Amino acid sequence: MGSKKILFIVNPISGTGKQQNFQQVLDKTIDKSLFSYHITYTEYGGHAAIISSEARGKFDYVVAVGGDGTVNEVARGLVNSNTIMGIIPMGSGNGLARHLLLPMNVSESVEIINQLQTQVIDTATINDELFVNVAGIGFDAHVAHLYANTKKRGPLPYVKVATQEFMKYEPKYYDIQIDGQIFNRKAFVISFANSAQFGNNAYISPNALINDGLLDVCVMSEFPKVEAGQLAVKLFNKKLDKSKYMNIISGKIIKIKSKENIQAHIDGEPIHFSNEIEVKINPSSLKVLYNINKGSNIFEKFQNSLIFNKYKS
Repeated sequence: MGSKKILFIVNPISGTGKQQNFQQVLDKTIDKSLFSYHITYTEYGGHAAIISSEARGKFDYVVAVGGDGTVNEVARGLVNSNTIMGIIPMGSGNGLARHLLLPMNVSESVEIINQLQTQVIDTATINDELFVNVAGIGFDAHVAHLYANTKKRGPLPYVKVATQEFMKYEPKYYDIQIDGQIFNRKAFVISFANSAQFGNNAYISPNALINDGLLDVCVMSEFPKVEAGQLAVKLFNKKLDKSKYMNIISGKIIKIKSKENIQAHIDGEPIHFSNEIEVKINPSSLKVLYNINKGSNIFEKFQNSLIFNKYKS
């Protein structure tokens, strides 16, 4: 058996159902000359975070086998450690996996793990709750809370909930502070983007860099309902940042106040906060496996950017 220890944390009820034959695919594909592998299954919400926390330092790699929620939990246990996180995407959106250019096919994802291509990325917190991909407040958080109570998983049930709620939803006023810059906005959505997309190739901040030490604060102001179709097209065409209703500001510490308690989502999972939140970036805090076959431009862009030079010190 190989010398590197790797643990696969499988969420048995994650979105796509591929995990039923995961063990057979893994055994056929994993490079046994590199790895001695172990598999464990989660039994309840939050279990993956406990397992990964116990595995840090004992395993060289810990792999989240599931959706964005599972990835978030595994990252919680591994943040600020030398244990490297991998992902076998099996969720509805797979936001971080897609940003890291990982294939959606299980055996191909295992092949990526065999290549051992590692990069260090940023994570972030919202009132000390960790997220790795995108968190937000406003309409998408409202939908996340309702979607969590539906029995069916996947993009279509999510779209159904979003469509039903769209006409009813009232944008809210927020006091926003980004690195000391203060302004007030009536916003439909405020997203805190560490990576470029929510998942399913829906790009909230197409130029977001996951290792630049900054979050993209994406503030979508109120817009006429008839514009919804065009905005949806821009979301999937990587052009939402060009919309006159979208304002994206990069920052390290974001403070937001509302007149009422805040519904939010962290990596798609619903959560409640009081009427004040503080969002912070945690630079270079998580080691991950990514797909070098697709090119490393998701990281090279950062190395060559003015932002990198500005914040290098």
